Amino acid sequence: MVSFLIIPSAVLLFLLILLPFRRLLSKTRPLPPEPPGLPIIGNLQQLDTSDLSNYLWRLPKCYGPLMSLRLGHVETLVFSSADMAKEILKTNDLVFFTRPILTYQQKLSYNNKDIALSPYNEYWRQMRKICTLHLFSMKQVNSFRLVREKEVFDMIARMKTRSSTK
Repeated sequence: MVSFLIIPSAVLLFLLILLPFRRLLSKTRPLPPEPPGLPIIGNLQQLDTSDLSNYLWRLPKCYGPLMSLRLGHVETLVFSSADMAKEILKTNDLVFFTRPILTYQQKLSYNNKDIALSPYNEYWRQMRKICTLHLFSMKQVNSFRLVREKEVFDMIARMKTRSSTK
């Protein structure tokens, strides 16, 4: 009975000791500077919602316009200036255009076959081209003008009736 509890405890202790050194053992490129965080939750405890804007405003003054934050197990790249954003997205656009493939997205989007949730690849580029040429052309947009106007007027009428009943 005692050995049944000792083995899982030893494995858990080993993992807790190994987690902080995980980054040292990985062979990835070094990340930009980041504020110190806790081993498992990273910098989540520092994101106080009552003073979040002030905290995010102070971060670039300490760590520069490009920094990283660990939100749980997710490494997040944070850039605080428009020039830095333009430079990053200009040189590394393919890296940042890829979206993670999640299970619920696959179920909602017919195995990532829609334009909103599919990863950036040749299929997405073809879908965008088809939508731009056929769905969002000026002729198509103008053909649905009456429908859009009717829906807006109906929504305004529903809002008026709801506000007058309160």
